[in-house]
Amino acid sequence: MANTNIIDEKTVEYGKDLIRKGIVCLENTDYDSAAKSLSQAAEILKNQNLSGYISICYSLTALVNYLADTKNYKDALKLINDAVFLAGYSKDLSAQMFCEYALGSINYSEGLNDTALLHYENAKNIAIDSGDEFSFAGYILSGIKRINEGKKFSKSIKSDPLISLVKIGRSITAQTDINVLLKVIAEETKIAIQADRCTVFLLDKDKNEIWSKVALGMENQEIRFPADKGLAGYVIKTGESVNIADAYKDERFNPNVDLKTGYKTKTILCMPIKNNNQEIIGAFQVLNKLNGKFSKSDEDLLVAIGGSASIAIENAQLFEQQKELYKEQKALFESFIDTLATSIDARDKITAGHSSRVKLYSMLIVDELGCDKKFKELVEKAATLHDIGKIGIRDAVLQKEGKLTEEEYRHIQEHVKITHNILEKIYMSEDFKIITEIACSHHEKYDGSGYYRHLKGEDIPYGGRILAVSDVFDAITSKRHYRDKMPIANVIGILIKDSGTHFDKNIVDVFLKIPVNKIVKVFLTENHHSLKAEDEEILSHYNLSDIYNFINNKNADEKQLQAVNLFNAYYCGNSEG
Repeated sequence: MANTNIIDEKTVEYGKDLIRKGIVCLENTDYDSAAKSLSQAAEILKNQNLSGYISICYSLTALVNYLADTKNYKDALKLINDAVFLAGYSKDLSAQMFCEYALGSINYSEGLNDTALLHYENAKNIAIDSGDEFSFAGYILSGIKRINEGKKFSKSIKSDPLISLVKIGRSITAQTDINVLLKVIAEETKIAIQADRCTVFLLDKDKNEIWSKVALGMENQEIRFPADKGLAGYVIKTGESVNIADAYKDERFNPNVDLKTGYKTKTILCMPIKNNNQEIIGAFQVLNKLNGKFSKSDEDLLVAIGGSASIAIENAQLFEQQKELYKEQKALFESFIDTLATSIDARDKITAGHSSRVKLYSMLIVDELGCDKKFKELVEKAATLHDIGKIGIRDAVLQKEGKLTEEEYRHIQEHVKITHNILEKIYMSEDFKIITEIACSHHEKYDGSGYYRHLKGEDIPYGGRILAVSDVFDAITSKRHYRDKMPIANVIGILIKDSGTHFDKNIVDVFLKIPVNKIVKVFLTENHHSLKAEDEEILSHYNLSDIYNFINNKNADEKQLQAVNLFNAYYCGNSEG
């Protein structure tokens, strides 16, 4: 739909959904509901100034009002005239198709069959060119079929076999997996054409091959062959349709396929699939009409199916390309992040592995909080990069073994600002910009006394508050050459004491509830040991709060003390896991 104004895509999609709902109500002869949906759609689309879609609403509303009461004949024609004007103004093919269909149906109902047939044929031709966005060609073909068969106009076309075309359009609209899509199209086409088998072949231009994973009745495997071979190759190459009444009497048919499969091919309908630019992207091959031979109506139906199928196929292919591109970009981005993190480990041997463990602790917290996958990914990247700013810290300070002087401490605090300066220069989507904010806020404190921006409370990014807990926990539970690990009771005591001042209390509470078998597994990444299955079973029943309480409880029982000793064995590296 051509439009120079800035439009709200979500609003437009909602309007289009209301049109689709109106069509379904029309199919079910629920005219009141149809009129209501179309009226809502028209109001929404007027605000978006989309003349083509408004025209569609007017055409369908006119038809609905007429079918509800044929006395509305003159008013219906006036409304269709408005629709025709808007369709012409917007040069929208879909809108023109609906105008022709509405006029065809009203004339057919009035007994003017010749005039109705002209309108229906116009609508059919437009549908082939327009791509049939609303999967409406089945209704048009039903009208043509009924007139040609000498049948009277029927308000209910729900039982007509050609309406299966509408179902095809609906069933493939949201399908993005190309393999599943081809199966759905083939199965629905087989039913619609009333044939024994259907295969949908696609053209691979890069390899100059035709391929498919659909061969109903045979094993479901990929078929590939040169683009100039077979009937599918013929129609793709020439753009011609092939309707064979007796396969074995046609020299273009290859009987060797039947010899290999044991299948007996009798009749064949093979037709190219074209996109909106009339470029051939594949072919239908339908075998063995259930009753007799494939007719001209079958050919028309297959063309109409192709209109809907081509849009869905190209959308699915585009989705696959975008998905692959996203995977490549994501892999490249993650590789880049890991490289940056590794560069810090290379400079600062003292804290090597720190960023990795902070990431693991943060992931445990995020999982315990029940955060969504997207947020988890953001925190994961931020945790990996949270100390990247140390690349700008002097070696004499970064690698100093003893206590830092006041000036040296101020210097090392600069690493969070440097982290921000580095990460903000990396191009990221809006979603990923929060990585920078999370990464450079891990030294902020809940009471506002942290650095470097002195953020306070919930002004600190949620991910930053998670990193703050993980960062401190790893720092004081990691062994350094100038000090040993802090006793675990002291570590937990610090987290509890500083809740509400240094840390967000809610996050500390969550962290202390994590089963300690998961905490131990992070410890073990430092020495590459593993957690024994029987020990994991025991530790999985306790969390850090339990361990803290058992240590500080003089009346702790033997089972509780056993859990403490087991945990400490892994914590201090005394376990032979």
